Order: sequence, then C-alpha cells, then structure tokens
Amino acid sequence: MSPVVRLAREGDREQLAGLRAALWPESSTEDHVKELLGILERKTFGTMPLIELVAEERSGRLIGFLEVGLRSHADGCEPAHAVGYVEGWYVVESHRKQGIGRKLLAAAEDWARTQGCVEMASDALVGNDVSQRAHEALGYAEVDRCVRYRKTL
Repeated sequence: MSPVVRLAREGDREQLAGLRAALWPESSTEDHVKELLGILERKTFGTMPLIELVAEERSGRLIGFLEVGLRSHADGCEPAHAVGYVEGWYVVESHRKQGIGRKLLAAAEDWARTQGCVEMASDALVGNDVSQRAHEALGYAEVDRCVRYRKTL
C-alpha cells in the first residue's frame, strides 16, 4: 500500500526530527526536536507560514518529509507576490524512486496555492545532483547558480 502524505502532527516530532537530522546533519536530532515544537504548534517560523508534510507508511513509520513555507521573494520569481518555498525535502534512501517525493511536492504545491501563491521555488546545493535531477523531473527550472561566502567578524 502506498504511503499517505499528510500534515505533520505533534506525535510525529521524534521521527520527524530524525528525518530532518538526516537531511541537515549540522544540527543534532535534539535541536530539531526543539525547533519542531514551535513549528508544529504555530505552523509558522518567525512571522511567515511554515508547515511540515510527512509521508507515512501503514505501520506509522515516517519515510519522508517536506518543509514548505512562504517567502516574500525568491530568485527567478515574480517579486510582486509571496512565493511558496521548499525549505527541505527528504525521502529515506530505501524508499526513493517510488513517487513519494513527487507526492510530498504535490501536497506542498497545493498548500502554496491555498496561500495565494502562483509560483513555487526551491534550491539545491551545487554538488547535490540527486536533488537537482528530482527537481527537474518534477518541472522545476534552474534559474541561477550562486556561491555564498561568509566571514566571522
């Protein structure tokens, strides 16, 4: 049976934190648990709407997630309106290429439409060919490439 894609609930916090840590390992699972507390309660991050969508197996195990929010602007998008933005997108490796990522992204796009968006944006690291191919396979067009710099003061 195909996994169900749904809005994350408070009871998903521990499993979801583990998935987020797999995508963003620079933060600990415990840090993700803390961050999710606010997101799952308020459906915002700061002042902008932000939600967590999850893919759940019949057993209750989470096998993927997509974090989607609104941004006031995004490179390559019309600056006159807010845009839906894929902040994070992850499917457990053993469950990839089964349409789960596609279902998560479709649900995120539906949510963005309900927020009044007419465009959706995302990003992928320059070296992340898997993510780039997934975006392109689902109709996303590359708009630019950027190398970011920082300096501690």
